[in-house]
Amino acid sequence: MQPNAATLKAPATDEPATRGFIATWPNAEIRGADGRVVWTLAGYEFLEAEEAAPTVHPGLWQQARRNMAHGLFKVCERIYQVRGFDLANMTIIEGERGIVIIDPLTCAETAAAALKLYREQRGERPVTAVIYSHSHVDHFGGVRGVIDEQDAIRRGVPIIAPAGFVWHTVAENMIAGNAMSRRSQFQFGNTLPRGVCGQVDCGLGKSLPNGTVTLIPPTRTIEKERERHVVDGIEIVFALAPESEAPSEMFFFFPQLRALNLAELGQHTMHNLCPLRGAQVRDARLWSRYLDEALHEFAPHSDVVFAQHNWPTWGREALTGFIAQQRDLYKYVHDQTVRLMNTGLTAIEIAEVLRLPPELVDVPHAQGYYGTLVHNVKAVVQHYLGWYDGNPSRLHALPPVEAGTRYVAYMGGAEALLARAQADFERGDHRWVAEVTSHLVFAEPGNQPARALCAASLEALGFASESATWRNAYLLAARELRVGVPAARRRSMSYDLLKAVPMEMFLDCLAIRLVAERASGHRMRLDWHIVDAREHWTLTLDNAALTYRPGNPADSAAVADASIAVSRDGLARLLAHESGIAAAIDAGMQAGQIAVDGDRAKVSALLGMLDEFEPMFNVVEP
Repeated sequence: MQPNAATLKAPATDEPATRGFIATWPNAEIRGADGRVVWTLAGYEFLEAEEAAPTVHPGLWQQARRNMAHGLFKVCERIYQVRGFDLANMTIIEGERGIVIIDPLTCAETAAAALKLYREQRGERPVTAVIYSHSHVDHFGGVRGVIDEQDAIRRGVPIIAPAGFVWHTVAENMIAGNAMSRRSQFQFGNTLPRGVCGQVDCGLGKSLPNGTVTLIPPTRTIEKERERHVVDGIEIVFALAPESEAPSEMFFFFPQLRALNLAELGQHTMHNLCPLRGAQVRDARLWSRYLDEALHEFAPHSDVVFAQHNWPTWGREALTGFIAQQRDLYKYVHDQTVRLMNTGLTAIEIAEVLRLPPELVDVPHAQGYYGTLVHNVKAVVQHYLGWYDGNPSRLHALPPVEAGTRYVAYMGGAEALLARAQADFERGDHRWVAEVTSHLVFAEPGNQPARALCAASLEALGFASESATWRNAYLLAARELRVGVPAARRRSMSYDLLKAVPMEMFLDCLAIRLVAERASGHRMRLDWHIVDAREHWTLTLDNAALTYRPGNPADSAAVADASIAVSRDGLARLLAHESGIAAAIDAGMQAGQIAVDGDRAKVSALLGMLDEFEPMFNVVEP
């Protein structure tokens, strides 16, 4: 049982991060049904000190302290937020019959706790609508913690999302999910210990929870650029912002309440145009345009602007300045990068010389606590020109192991390289030392002095980083060089997400796992029947490639080698286990959950051609 929130005090951080505070729980600690800790702010006590530790950038230290503000906060009349119970915020709006929830956090446990905290203070109001602002998991994954799907259907509770929400939600987790999951450890630092020499923050919030990701598909999508709806007596203007911070995103204006919610378009930090975990590059030009629309359409009629991370900004003058500066930040990064790109400078060269203008250089919310100017510049260039910098000497560069071996030889061998690198390290040239010793690690991964010096240089870079994500990446790299890569269970996806996966995306997931060497010389056709959805797909293997097309196999003159029948729900339940796709399908066939008519050996042969991804692949060594 959680404590009585009313007896607890807010953490000591500066206002406005604590403005409107009502109540919280000790350390915001949340446990799952099995007693396991899903979320806690315990371990961050070192941030009580006002002065930054020498191992943390002073700006990041203050951002980390601001992000310690946790609990229930009043934004304005009828609008509340639970902050610090997850990476993101849960917004709660009091309607005529109950409450409208915007973004039910990452997992069911944190969302349920946030709702419980609200109800302890504001009473047992029913959930009358759920809104997903965009397609990132920390903004929808806890939905089953705030509402039961069957109860929502019975009561006609709308679940509202922007156009394209389901496709983009599952696409990000399915196609590149294994690589993103591993790389996200470096971005968020959730496997690092908390402390002045470890993880201190994520820029947008403290950390990632470790709970149950869920999804209830939307019952209503916003399709037009502007749509005005009344939801439980609250008038909401929905404004689409696709291809900004997420491929599917929207923000909101509440005319009656004189409040503007920018979702994730305006935060108290510079955001990412391409996160370190990887993603489709975001369009800085469009991002800035949406903020300009918010500034001119909605800000003149607002008394507060808030978002789904960090804290609000109150007052017409302050919020107008905030939105204008955020708008100009992304437009500046875009325009100046493109200008220099068109003079012939490469992404690396632009990132080295471009600085914020004097008007923004001291603005707190323009600082790189999450995204950074350096890697956002590179994202803009990538958006327009791709990975190639135009120099043919890098058109077909050697891979890291072979290049590293040759660099070491050219530098006179490992001992000579280390001697020079040690001298440079002592002079504080940590960027260069990290680069050259990384070559030696890839050439000789067992060379312990090389690993130690590379780790030390990466650690020094981490301690100096203003960006929480850069700090986390540097420090996790240093840790893995020192102690190795920990073992991990195979990555599994949420059943709710898998149930929402379109069949073509599932078939793509088979195709990207096909090992060409195993498939070469084989030809087959397999017909898939999704019995409950009445979908029919033909999967063809030829030329070491898997292709597919929809349609009723009965309409085709070609004869399939085998016909596979399964329900969407059954397939989702099988894939939710941690055994991998091939093993899950094989287990389903053995158990009769997947019916096969025809040459069963062909199906088994295809499964034997599929790769299973290693979730903890090496990053900073071969």
